[in-house]
Amino acid sequence: MSDQSSVYTAYRGNSYLFGGNAPYVEEMYENYLANPGSVPDTWREYFDALQHVPAADGSNAKDVPHMPVINAFAERAKQGGTRVVGAASADSDFSRKRTAVQQLIAAYRNVGCRWADLDPLKRTERENIPELEASFYGFTAADQEAVFNTSNTFFGKESMSLRELTNALRETYCGTIGAEFMYISDQGRKRWWQQKLESIRAKPNFSAEKKKHILDRLTAAEGLERFLHTKYVGQKRFSLEGGESFIASMDELIQQAGSKGVQEIVIGMAHRGRLNVLVNSLGKMPADLFAEFDHTAKEDLPSGDVKYHQGFSSDVTTPGGPVHLSLAFNPSHLEIVNPVVEGSVRARMDRRADPRGKQVLPVLVHGDAAIAGQGVVQETLALAETRGYFTGGTVHIVINNQIGFTTSDPRDTRSTLYCTDIVKMIEAPVLHVNGDDPEAVALVTQLALEYRMEFAKDVVVDIVCFRKLGHNEQDTPSLTQPLMYKKIAAHPGTRKLYADKLAAQGLGESLGDDMVKAYRAAMDAGKHTVDPVLTNFKSKYAVDWSPYLGKKWTDAADTAIPMAEWKRLAERITTVPDNFTVHPLVKKVLEDRAAMGRGEVNVDWGMGEHMAFASLVASGYPVRLSGEDVGRGTFTHRHAVLHDQNRERWDTGTFIPLQNVAENQAPFVCIDSILSEEAVLGFEYGYASNDPNTLVIWEAQFGDFANGAQVVIDQFIASGEVKWGRVNGITLMLPHGYEGQGPEHSSARLERFMQLSADTNIQVVQPTTASQIFHVLRRQMVRSLRKPLVIMTPKSLLRNKDATSPLSEFTRGGFQTVIPETKADLKADKVKRVIVCSGKVYYDLAKKREEKGADDTAILRVEQLYPFPHKAFATELKKYPNATEVVWCQDEPQNQGAWFFVQHYIHENMADGQKLGYSGRAASASPAVGYSHLHQEQQKALVDGAFGKLKGFVLTK
Repeated sequence: MSDQSSVYTAYRGNSYLFGGNAPYVEEMYENYLANPGSVPDTWREYFDALQHVPAADGSNAKDVPHMPVINAFAERAKQGGTRVVGAASADSDFSRKRTAVQQLIAAYRNVGCRWADLDPLKRTERENIPELEASFYGFTAADQEAVFNTSNTFFGKESMSLRELTNALRETYCGTIGAEFMYISDQGRKRWWQQKLESIRAKPNFSAEKKKHILDRLTAAEGLERFLHTKYVGQKRFSLEGGESFIASMDELIQQAGSKGVQEIVIGMAHRGRLNVLVNSLGKMPADLFAEFDHTAKEDLPSGDVKYHQGFSSDVTTPGGPVHLSLAFNPSHLEIVNPVVEGSVRARMDRRADPRGKQVLPVLVHGDAAIAGQGVVQETLALAETRGYFTGGTVHIVINNQIGFTTSDPRDTRSTLYCTDIVKMIEAPVLHVNGDDPEAVALVTQLALEYRMEFAKDVVVDIVCFRKLGHNEQDTPSLTQPLMYKKIAAHPGTRKLYADKLAAQGLGESLGDDMVKAYRAAMDAGKHTVDPVLTNFKSKYAVDWSPYLGKKWTDAADTAIPMAEWKRLAERITTVPDNFTVHPLVKKVLEDRAAMGRGEVNVDWGMGEHMAFASLVASGYPVRLSGEDVGRGTFTHRHAVLHDQNRERWDTGTFIPLQNVAENQAPFVCIDSILSEEAVLGFEYGYASNDPNTLVIWEAQFGDFANGAQVVIDQFIASGEVKWGRVNGITLMLPHGYEGQGPEHSSARLERFMQLSADTNIQVVQPTTASQIFHVLRRQMVRSLRKPLVIMTPKSLLRNKDATSPLSEFTRGGFQTVIPETKADLKADKVKRVIVCSGKVYYDLAKKREEKGADDTAILRVEQLYPFPHKAFATELKKYPNATEVVWCQDEPQNQGAWFFVQHYIHENMADGQKLGYSGRAASASPAVGYSHLHQEQQKALVDGAFGKLKGFVLTK
């Protein structure tokens, strides 16, 4: 048997149309003929195509179900009737071939990209894919001129010869563009791609002027890199050389987006090519960039950042009008900027009342190693189709230099065929394109944008290119990639190749050289390279941040609300429609809250939260609350979203009282997020970074899980202002409390936030009463200061009657950074020891004091741990002039919690001669123990220790 026939035999045994699947396919075809709607869409499309193929006799007769005919003959055979003979071999052969033609078309649409000419370096041989050869399906040279029906293609012909069809398929799917889209489940979108690609055979048809413009952008991309390379030798800039077509892609995207009505584009990208985008896409003045290299640029931030992390914004002209461009600031943590960009885009969409993203476009630029390797990519993609995080589809562009950092061996780079395979989880189409064909790059960029604008779905452009230099300009890449860099050294450059191509087309022998000289002159002069950049344009949707700058955390804020407003809001948030049936447990909650609203009983935590939200939205401040199970609340204390127990459809029957508190109120949005910390928190940070007027809250399911988003906390929330000057008022609510639930359900890692606290960068609070959470949430908006607010929220205190507050504490007063001693009969001059604490442990200490009758001990609660309230704390401590001992008591282990960070604050405010001691759990590698009995023993010991003799570390003032 020949190799060819053995391959064919193997195929027939394994293909989805042959082998063990044949009976299944035959049965499905029978069902289709009887009722086309009874088979899945994918099979119906395939069987529909077969109906366009002429019958064996050349007629247009339609196929009919075979089983009734077969059964009739079988019955006649049983009765001794006429013998059944086989069909004519010619008819059988033609039927097989027409099926084979459909298989050939399907093969090119599915895997044709694997034969596409994508690698500018041509490092590998074309892989063997038998399905893309006509001979694989039994065709011979004699069949090449045979004509078959091709009405299910978009080549513009109802029928084509096998040779003509094969050539058309190869031109479309195996040229310098390789398209992947056949995994899309929606037939309309799949056919859209087939029509767009096949109708032009994936070949652009640009005018001479368009081609010159593409060359101009390539010249700019290469020109900037070479200018910087010679002027700033050895300085890191993460060159784009080898991937210059990316700038042509960005230019095409911006101009085409503007013509389609987009008014804002928000871009997120890492360092590779970033300086090039700043100058050649956003129009940053080259002179300003050079000043950063020369260290003569203005340095007015506490820390600042390197030049290739800097963000930028500008307004450029497009055929459709001005477009505002924003390049997001980002750290070196690749891909972490993705959810931040998406959140920023959603904020802009909401501000414009643009729910489909027709006016705002997110663009994410990836590296080939990062998109395949970083988990936040998957988390961000998972947000794409959800209601709370939808941004109308993102255009992704991959600068695929085929090496990442130092690894290009496919056995090590990833476990998928393409670096972009992760996007298939949301059925995003991928357009792979050879970076050495800049016209093809421009074409796929056009198609990608058109798809996004029409369907509001993500789409990917994968520009396969190379990296001329090392990971940075101080690397020697040939140390690990000698073969690759021999090929790169011999490559003339994309700009040179394209300039030569245009010269050969008669567009000017000196065109390329003239453009190089002109760009070099612009660089020498430090002038704009994007023309024109609008310098005085300001959109009506632009955010004015000036009211929030230069504020102090000590600025006063009136957070109390009038009694009449309290009662009005309380009635609104406890009223549900007459035909709405709430769960009996929720009904009891609403009845209790109504009583709280009337002042009949003290207000609990859930009501305090609700009244903060209600009063804010009624005053024009939107509230956006997101996280895992935030509608109900992890500990079922919130019930912001009510569910009709008699609803008949899964997608109806919810009621949100906070959306019905007043006419013309601000929005209240409550989003149960996907099971993600990193991407969701990044999204909310991005949202808050673009909307200072909205209270943006991310709540962790348990505070322990916030460390899943540690990169966002470290690189953005804690340091974004001192690095980049980005003001942000995001609020984090992190359930925290030692209640015997084990190592992963006890600690929000307070110590980490304390360690990050400096330069008045964040606010860290641990409120212990319902009125405190009410006032601190309102303070975050009413006060003009916009700093991240980290709230250590309780668990058991949510239902602890001692943590409730009288109504009077909501209608007057404000957030107390330090809560004084509340024992009315305590004699200040009799106090010998002052216990200082924060959080839930206060209630354990107060109970213990009553049990012991320790009237010589005062207890102070520090509710704001950073910025530390020195003035308020000193005032309270001085009330006890005869106190000789101060004890800090905490639930957390000694090496965790606030102890190491507040001890010097306490010491600073103590009187001479006073001693400072510690009572809490011993230092531990784990946040908490998992054994309940051990937890109880530790809790008892630390509370007892707060009243006992000072032990261990004692510091005397």
